[in-house]
Amino acid sequence: MRILGLTGGIGSGKSMVALMFAQVGADVIDADQLARDVVEPGQPALEEIAATFGRDVLSADGRLDRGKLAGIIFTDGAARAKLNAITHPRIRERMEAEVAAKGSGPGVLILDIPLLYESDRARSVEKVIVVWVDPQTQLRRLTERDGLTIEAARQRVAAQMPLDAKRARADHVIDNSGSREDTRRQVEAVYRRYAPADA
Repeated sequence: MRILGLTGGIGSGKSMVALMFAQVGADVIDADQLARDVVEPGQPALEEIAATFGRDVLSADGRLDRGKLAGIIFTDGAARAKLNAITHPRIRERMEAEVAAKGSGPGVLILDIPLLYESDRARSVEKVIVVWVDPQTQLRRLTERDGLTIEAARQRVAAQMPLDAKRARADHVIDNSGSREDTRRQVEAVYRRYAPADA
């Protein structure tokens, strides 16, 4: 199994690219989904988050109020570091278990990790694929998709490593600034480089 890392930035279209990899035949492990799983009601991480940030980050049904928590962590680097210290080890543990379960057969396994460079995970994969868009496109997509003000969108982009810095370190870059068809062609080209000949 060839294990590749997929990363990008908020608003870059990484989730769409991950879906395209799955559609062409890759196995995909999604760190965002694991991040949602570890903060489900009853999970230790949720209690730790409530103890750290206050019970008002929980909604009436006891689930995490993502919008409220985002409002805290994207304006406060120290708060973001506290949240990462709670969630990242648990996400990593789940991802390692999934890799162990899936990683022994043939084929291509994509680890979709938004903070792959920031959390020092690049050494855990064979190659890194970065989904890139220009800054204007990134901000436009964020404001349209999430209904954010331009200032709030800039704060969220600034909380991550710049896409240009990620692109400079990547083994493969998928430029998602153009059409969906153009992005799919790039995905297929990267997949063919690593897929078994009979795939």
